[in-house]
Amino acid sequence: MIVADPQTRLAMFGDMVRVRRFEERCAELYTETKIRGFLHLYIGEEAVAVGVLHHLGPDDAVVGTYREHGHALVRGVPANSIMAEMFGRYEGCSRGRGGSMHLFDAATRFYGGNAIVGGGLPLAVGLALADKMQGRSNVTACFFGEGAMAEGEFHESMNLAALWDLPVLFVCENNLYAMGTALERSESVTDMALKAAGYAMPSWAVDGMDLDAVWDAAGHAVQAIRAGGGPQFLEMRTYRFRAHSMFDPERYRDKAEVTGWKERDPIETMRERLAAGGVLDDEAMTSIESAATAEVDEAVAFADAGTLEPVEQLTRWVTSEPEEAQP
Repeated sequence: MIVADPQTRLAMFGDMVRVRRFEERCAELYTETKIRGFLHLYIGEEAVAVGVLHHLGPDDAVVGTYREHGHALVRGVPANSIMAEMFGRYEGCSRGRGGSMHLFDAATRFYGGNAIVGGGLPLAVGLALADKMQGRSNVTACFFGEGAMAEGEFHESMNLAALWDLPVLFVCENNLYAMGTALERSESVTDMALKAAGYAMPSWAVDGMDLDAVWDAAGHAVQAIRAGGGPQFLEMRTYRFRAHSMFDPERYRDKAEVTGWKERDPIETMRERLAAGGVLDDEAMTSIESAATAEVDEAVAFADAGTLEPVEQLTRWVTSEPEEAQP
């Protein structure tokens, strides 16, 4: 396994802490009714987004799911903008119209946030097709859950990506449950990497709870895509520590199972590893925690002070005027 240099590992660890603290605050704000609608938390899965996104450059594209707060944050979408969107504020990255499931930021090439299971897959294929047709060397990273692999869009997207040799990194975040349905109750083939390999696409299963393993696998995949190797598939075997959404009574998982996975917390695992290697001491840990807390505090204050979109703009931005359309 290739391990990142100490500073990169420390930066990635810091990003995992940022995502965790941001999401924990979101859960609190939801109970205070500051955040409305649905809210799907990523807690427990942070190593996947962080380990993959640290291999992408500013011109690459990212497509997420409805559990995408962490991806947006790591990608560089400002926390203020994300939190304002969660609050439904005009200052949010989607003008407060999308909320938790529809984060979008063209400046960082972050194309969702998509509330439809599997809905981001064809979008990613389209972005990659555009890059290839225009001779750009960009990579599109597409994140989705294992539940999306039962959707027709998955098969259509995989087929076209492989057929046209497109520069897409498919990242399946296999947390074992599609909402409340266990993988073995909804899929005849539970080895997601094996299923993807049926499209003649290089596919690997990765320990999604291990940041080093994710970084290593994503590095090889992105490098292969940039070298013209076509689409690649990574099955990240991970686990969400929280229920599917804030409305979920979570009656489908055994508590012992959840506890067992929490013992493999990717943040704690990495903290111990970095400390043992002399890369992270108590002072550095305190600094990382303080910075994450300050960032979240500022984002909450920004969102709280935000405004609602004026009613007279209700139908504005439903479509763009030609001169406003971005290429």
